[in-house]
Amino acid sequence: MTSLKIYIISRLLITIPTIFILLTLVFIIMRVLPGNPVLASLGVKATDEDIQRITEQLGLNRPLHQQYIEYITNVLTGNLGNSLVFGRRPVINEIADHFPATIELTIGGFIISVLIGISLGILGGVKPYSKTDTTVRIQSIVAYTLFIPLIGLVFQYIFGVILRILPVGGRIDPLLTPERITGLYIIDSIVTLNFPALISSIRYLILPSLTLGIVLSGVYVRLVRSSLIEVLSTDYIRSLRSRGIRERDILFRHALKNALIPLITMMGLQFSLLLAGAVLTETTFSWPGIGTLLMERILYRDFTTVQGIITIYAVFVALISLIVDIIYAYVDPRIRY
Repeated sequence: MTSLKIYIISRLLITIPTIFILLTLVFIIMRVLPGNPVLASLGVKATDEDIQRITEQLGLNRPLHQQYIEYITNVLTGNLGNSLVFGRRPVINEIADHFPATIELTIGGFIISVLIGISLGILGGVKPYSKTDTTVRIQSIVAYTLFIPLIGLVFQYIFGVILRILPVGGRIDPLLTPERITGLYIIDSIVTLNFPALISSIRYLILPSLTLGIVLSGVYVRLVRSSLIEVLSTDYIRSLRSRGIRERDILFRHALKNALIPLITMMGLQFSLLLAGAVLTETTFSWPGIGTLLMERILYRDFTTVQGIITIYAVFVALISLIVDIIYAYVDPRIRY
C-alpha cells in the first residue's frame, strides 16, 4: 500500500473521532445553557401538562447518558428531531429547505474572495515593498478588519438606494422562482432553461457575495503575497532567469503553481468560516439560508432546530477539513506518511 493511501486512510480514521468529539461538545453545550428550553419555546402561559409532554418527547427527563446515546444514534440515522414551532416539522426538512441558499451564498463569496486574494497577492508578490505592494498590504488589513453588516449596509445604500441597480435583500424575485431540483437557484435555472430566473438569482446574489468575499479576501492576499515572494527568491527561479526564460512564463508556469500550494489548506478553512460568516451576511441581506434560520429559531427558543443546525455545521466543518487534507496530499508531493 502506497504512503498516500495510508495517509488518506489515517485521515479518515482521525475524522471519525473528531466528528464524535464535535457532536459531544454540541450535546454538552446545549444541555448546560441556562433556562428550560421547553418552557422558553412554549411561553409562560404553557400548562404543566404541555411542558411535561414536550419534555418527555424530547427525552430531556431522562439521565444524561441516555440522552447522549439517543442523540448520537439519531444523528447517525439522520434524525434531528422535530421543530418546537411552526407546525413542528422535522428539523432535517427545515435545514434541507434553507441549506442550498447558504451553499449558494458561500460558493459566491468563496469565488470572489479567492479571485481578489490571488489577483492582489500576485500584484504585491511580484513587486515587493513597492507602492503597489504597500497598497495591497493596506487593502488586506482593511478588508480583514471590516465588519460584515457594516460593509453590507454600505453596499445596500450605494447600489440599492442611490444607484438602484441591485436588490438589497432576498434571494430572487418571488415571481421568478425556478422549479426546485437542487435548491440552488442558479443551477436550477440553468437546468430548466429559465433565464429570467437565472438573471434574477445572480442579481440578488451579487451584493451578499461581494460583501462576504471582500471581507475574507484579506487572508488570501497576505498568504499569496508572502508565499510568492518566498518562491521567487529560490535557487530554481534564479536558474530559470539565467536561462533567459521570460519573467511572465516563470511567474505563471513555475512560481505561481508552487506559491499556491499553501493556499489550498487556507481555502478549506476559509470555506468553513464562510459558512459561519454567512450568518451575519444572511441576516444583513435577508438571505433565506441556514444562518437566518438559526437566528430565527434562537429567538423562538427552538431547542431542537438550534441543536440540529449546530450539529450540521460541526459535521460539515469536519468533512471539509478531511477533503482539504486529501487534496493537499495529492497536490503537494512532500505530504507522505
